[in-house]
Amino acid sequence: MKSAPTGKHCDGAGLWLVKRDDGGAQWVLRVTVHGRRREMGLGGFPTLGLAEARKAAQRWRDVAAGGRDPIKEREAEERAARREDISLSIITADAFEARKAELKGDGTAGRWLSPLNIHVLPKLGRVPVTDLDQRDF
Repeated sequence: MKSAPTGKHCDGAGLWLVKRDDGGAQWVLRVTVHGRRREMGLGGFPTLGLAEARKAAQRWRDVAAGGRDPIKEREAEERAARREDISLSIITADAFEARKAELKGDGTAGRWLSPLNIHVLPKLGRVPVTDLDQRDF
């Protein structure tokens, strides 16, 4: 595959290796969902090898066979993963943005956020909120 010329090379069942002029390549899956052709990137070569690309392609083909758009399904999975992994620093930033209009000088004086940035977030900022309990503080 490293010696393949620039262009698109089919592996079968909609799996393609797209080789670029700069020598890079990526795996693309072509599927049809509700009469509409979709092209979905699976990952770059050689990071994603042929066996892994075939396995991923089969997974997304099965999703398409069920009448669902694999690209939208992948995006939904990514959104769900982000929702589950919300750290204390993300919650703090969101809370500050929501409340800063109520704060004196839009919170620019730093009396609300500064103590958290100095004392709490360096120690607990990366911890998912679901993992925190009273003993952590």
